[in-house]
Amino acid sequence: MDIAAVFPELAPLARTAVRLHPRPGTPTAHDSSIGGPLLWPEDEPWPRCAEHAGPWHVGFSPREVRARRSALSAGWARARDWRLSLTPQEREAVDRVGHTGRRIAQDGPVPLLGALQLFARDLPPGAPGWPGPRGTDVLQVLWCPFMHGDGVPEAHLRWRVAAEVGRPLPRAPEPDVIEAGGHLPSPCVLHPEKVTEYPAPHELPRPLVQRVHAWEESSGLSYQLALSVACGWKLGGWGPWSFCDPWPMECPDCGGPVRPLLTAASSEWDGEGDWCPVEDSAAEAAHRPVHPPLHEPTEISMGRGYNLQVHVCVTSVDHTPLSVMQ
Repeated sequence: MDIAAVFPELAPLARTAVRLHPRPGTPTAHDSSIGGPLLWPEDEPWPRCAEHAGPWHVGFSPREVRARRSALSAGWARARDWRLSLTPQEREAVDRVGHTGRRIAQDGPVPLLGALQLFARDLPPGAPGWPGPRGTDVLQVLWCPFMHGDGVPEAHLRWRVAAEVGRPLPRAPEPDVIEAGGHLPSPCVLHPEKVTEYPAPHELPRPLVQRVHAWEESSGLSYQLALSVACGWKLGGWGPWSFCDPWPMECPDCGGPVRPLLTAASSEWDGEGDWCPVEDSAAEAAHRPVHPPLHEPTEISMGRGYNLQVHVCVTSVDHTPLSVMQ
């Protein structure tokens, strides 16, 4: 539906976003991916978080988190009548990663986790221009596996020229412990798609919001859930505000305005199927239990199922990014 045809005031507020549509796969360092290996120069130090140095932290081992996920995938693949079927070894792997972390040794500052790699060549036709510095063609996003003081897993950006990466790092260092299993992205390949978004009701003038609500009641459609801000991992667009209203945000370095760069989402679509891709709709409608769930391919869980929004300075994307949880 062209909602701007119903409310012309929305037309100048339209923004183009690129939904990344992650799906489980085996990406290489030369692919766009979430949770896959990064094209990282062998002679460039891997970033670490000095705020979270050893000698230990309370959390989970990445190896054990992956073993749990593998066990659940195998168990649900053989499930019948909605009953999870686990072997004794799989049950042990699942039970070992409980709801409460344990004290695990960490030698020195904790290495960051590679979250996203995106090549400019994979942006869909008609998408906005490359959001990074001129001449770069790779965006890499890493984050700390622990929450920082403001309750956000702080994100770090790297902009690269793929052709200038000589000998790539064969294997990235990995933290011995992470705060929560939901901070560790499962490897996914991407299927970028251009979409048009409009502001959430929180960001519209009140008279327009009242008209939108009246239209929703008469049409049976939802502007907020299905026609404004897209679900899932995406570049650009509008921010998905959830548990609070928008507030003024500014660049941590210069105090200037910021714009949305990336939304890292806990879910690709909501429980009603809004924003579910047509390629996944039949499998979603079948309601067959699978692991990971179709709408949670990255197995990321931000807080209580929220979104991590990464904003960059309008003046310079080289300034420190601003990470916000919503």
